Amino acid sequence: MHVLSISSLKGGVGKTTVTLGLASAAFAKGLRTLVVDLDPQSDASTGMDIEIEGRLNVADVLANPKDKVVQQAISPSGWTQGHGGTIDVLIGSPSAINFDGPHPTIKDIWKLETALTTVENDYDLVLVDCAPSLNALTRTAWAASDRVLVVTEPGLFSVAAADRALRAIEEIRRGLSPRLQPLGIVVNRARPQSLEHQYRIQELKDMFGPLVLDTVLPERTSMQQAQGAARPLHVWPGEGAQEMALQFDELLQLVLTASGRAGDEAASGRKVPAPTAAVDATAAAQLEEAAAAEADADSSPAADKQQ
Repeated sequence: MHVLSISSLKGGVGKTTVTLGLASAAFAKGLRTLVVDLDPQSDASTGMDIEIEGRLNVADVLANPKDKVVQQAISPSGWTQGHGGTIDVLIGSPSAINFDGPHPTIKDIWKLETALTTVENDYDLVLVDCAPSLNALTRTAWAASDRVLVVTEPGLFSVAAADRALRAIEEIRRGLSPRLQPLGIVVNRARPQSLEHQYRIQELKDMFGPLVLDTVLPERTSMQQAQGAARPLHVWPGEGAQEMALQFDELLQLVLTASGRAGDEAASGRKVPAPTAAVDATAAAQLEEAAAAEADADSSPAADKQQ
């Protein structure tokens, strides 16, 4: 079971939209998938056609991560109606905010890991929609994860937000969970015709190099329409939806390759190339290069002027 956190330390960049797009791609591929809705806004649960009221939820799990509680807090997505496959949701709740303090204990940080251990044989992929902050909920998600996908947008503050996220991932890796690595930075809501967006994307690439993923997600109304209708993107009609679906397929393939799992076998028997042994070392080296580049930028007159 591979666990991927989808994170952003800046709100409004489409983090939940990316989670739902990846969930749709995994569902279309036939992967047994669990979406953990850890954002107190609970938009992922709504977008996956889950009735939140009157159910045990992620707040109950964080309070008591026992097997029985975890099982009762998981529900099949409404996406499965009329379709085969497994895509479930660990239901979100506004009450999760009560577990998002700035100074979590070590016991609190490991609660999601404890909960996911009880279902590790039931799923191929777990997608965690994180809270848009660096408090306890996000740290809890990262401690339970193998990789973190950082979502950003081509805006003025995108570099600073992505840098904070990468530094925090490295902090968790060194202090709590040695297996944790960044999957990379995905740019969302890009407009190819916008010179400003092109400039900001290049700025991200100059700063973080290969950690900026080649897949750039455009701004498309079809994604919002599918999300608003609580339907998977891959069954939504229109060329725009098909284009977005292909890009989320590419992003999912990167997740599967980084996981070292032959994810395609769950659907079609085709082999997915496993990553080389240099994957983790490369990610660590890229983080060091990004930090060095930022230090150089901070000491330059241009950086002083921007600050």
